[in-house]
Amino acid sequence: MANPILNENKFLSQERVLEGEPMTINGTLQITLLLGLLMVVGAAICWSKFSAGYTDVAMIMTAGGGIVGFILALVIAFTRNKYLVPVYAACEGLALGGISAIFEAEFPGIVVQAVAGTFAALFSMLILYRAGVIKCTDKFRSVIFVMTGSIAVIYIVDLIGRFFFHTQIPVIFSASPAGILFSLLVVAIASLNLIIDFDFIERGSKMMLPKDYEWYGAFGLMVTLVWVYMEILRLLAKLNRK
Repeated sequence: MANPILNENKFLSQERVLEGEPMTINGTLQITLLLGLLMVVGAAICWSKFSAGYTDVAMIMTAGGGIVGFILALVIAFTRNKYLVPVYAACEGLALGGISAIFEAEFPGIVVQAVAGTFAALFSMLILYRAGVIKCTDKFRSVIFVMTGSIAVIYIVDLIGRFFFHTQIPVIFSASPAGILFSLLVVAIASLNLIIDFDFIERGSKMMLPKDYEWYGAFGLMVTLVWVYMEILRLLAKLNRK
């Protein structure tokens, strides 16, 4: 599957429910809302530190939340430990709160626009998925996987360049037309990953996977939504810099 968090190999026949409650779409939605609330609380805490002038503390919370959140995401992806999922959401909230506060200070109103854009992407993809306009076929997953992986490689190369050589990949990370076009492409790819998340949740419920998979499905959906939000934030920042 394109989303590395939701690996299709996890759909093992021996993990289907024979006794007890199975995974459901409603259950996954409820957990997603809970994770969203935890993320908002974490973001509000970090944002408030910036607003109060405790910049050093806020930067530590932002960096710490981002690093811990990334590590937890990898651990959860391989272990499916549901108890770490709420911790991930809170940590990711701290990181997003700090990053959002920094962007908001430079471009007032950009965060509200990014949040609105994220919800627009979520509901538009959901409508297209439910209407059958976009079908999550094996070919679709393969294409999205390749494109998502390509974007990840570009980001890793850029990160290495910034850290070791104090330089970055030219053009695509600037506010040039090519840079804006690149951000539009990344937003589109990130949004299309939502289709794969929806498919995982729907098929998981039909296959009667264990109820703990509701946490795994909600986690994968939150990871994608965070990516969509960050890419929309970057796109809006580029547009504001023109």
